Amino acid sequence: MSDCLYKMRMCARKCADIIQKKSEVKVVSHIDADGITSAAIICNALDRAGVENSITFVKQLEENTINQLADENPELVIFTDLGSGMQEYIISSGLEAVISDHHRPRPNSETQIKGHINPHLFGANGSTDISGSGTTYLLANELGDNRDLAGLAIVGAIGDMQNRRNGYLINLNREILEEAVSNGVLSYEKDILLFGKQTRPVFKLLQYASDPYLPGLTGNEDACIEFLHGVGLRFGDDDRWRRWIDLELEEKQKIVSALLQHGLSSGQDACKLERLIGEVYILMNEREGTEMRDATEYSTLLNATGRYDHAEIGMAVCMGDRDKAYQKASKLLTDHRSNLVNGLNFVKYTGVTKLNNLQYFDAGSNIKETIIGIVAGMSTSVIADRNYPIVAFADAESGVKVSARGTQDLVKKGLNLSEALAVVSAEVGGAGGGHDIAAGATIPKNAKEEFIQKLDLIIGIQISKQ
Repeated sequence: MSDCLYKMRMCARKCADIIQKKSEVKVVSHIDADGITSAAIICNALDRAGVENSITFVKQLEENTINQLADENPELVIFTDLGSGMQEYIISSGLEAVISDHHRPRPNSETQIKGHINPHLFGANGSTDISGSGTTYLLANELGDNRDLAGLAIVGAIGDMQNRRNGYLINLNREILEEAVSNGVLSYEKDILLFGKQTRPVFKLLQYASDPYLPGLTGNEDACIEFLHGVGLRFGDDDRWRRWIDLELEEKQKIVSALLQHGLSSGQDACKLERLIGEVYILMNEREGTEMRDATEYSTLLNATGRYDHAEIGMAVCMGDRDKAYQKASKLLTDHRSNLVNGLNFVKYTGVTKLNNLQYFDAGSNIKETIIGIVAGMSTSVIADRNYPIVAFADAESGVKVSARGTQDLVKKGLNLSEALAVVSAEVGGAGGGHDIAAGATIPKNAKEEFIQKLDLIIGIQISKQ
């Protein structure tokens, strides 16, 4: 066990002591896959410990949300996958709280909640080392033996894209992974990283590929089918397309090799094509051929529920519902993938605006605020310049949603989108934060131009320091 993991578990023990003194708690979590798995992990642990609990999902933790919670006067609120950046508001509201989060706490904040577990407090990176669900998994195991929930922690980490920098999970995530493997919950292997290996015909993997984007194939069903015919891929015994999991190893290798050649001949950067292959994570207790069998598909299924205002459906799937909740989630997933492709096409059609140190696009009402960050990240493989962070705007009920995405190379140069968005959004009357490589904010509708100009300046200062 690493020293950081030991310290986090000691902190989790203190948080668990606070929880165990309560008869009923309120759980508040984020709507993405990491937040939904975090909620499922802690609610499972609370159920097993005999602590009554209820759950509320939020897109973003804001001051008015905290005040509403205070009006309810709960015994205790457990914030999962959020809360670290709002400690002063939580304390001033009078709420007794436990925070299980992995986002960077607000800079220079002197106000700290005692029941607060966060990797940044122990020298770890919440963007790569451990997710919100991983942090909550550590807390859950101090409430009882909940090692069977390690699979959900890995699903949350994959949903948070914590494997994308290296192609595999590292550090604290790795330790949780190995614990899951030793307990028979998970297995892992090298494979293609395209979405849909468990559930989709092979040509659909190529048609909906976005990271990396496959020139001439992504979004073009006929071209994908022709490509696979050219590779010599045969149909199944029932004359239908087979899924990736149905293929022989030699067939998989031929397709990957052909995709690499196609990408290079289309002018695709080799570094982007490297993202075709990586470590994949299989949940051993889930049925083969379903989304829940593969951590990537599982996390995407959960994202589809949360980002379309139905996080409670994803939660039900995490809690074991494989009937009505799963059917509803599958329908939301189908719509989600279609919306992502449409969003990607919008960015290709409208293009991006480049400033000195960043690039941006304004989707207005054309892309839903809850998926604008995903589209922004996908666009770096389509039209955006990977040498610049990308910022995206989308209309939101409370103003304008801002999502920003960078690259590992930019982070090495000094980019910290969490700090940049937190500072600039506050200057224009909004609020923001997140990770160094990916962050978000909400700002007033009339502040976009001031925001983007100030953000361009602060990012320039960050990168010029290196």
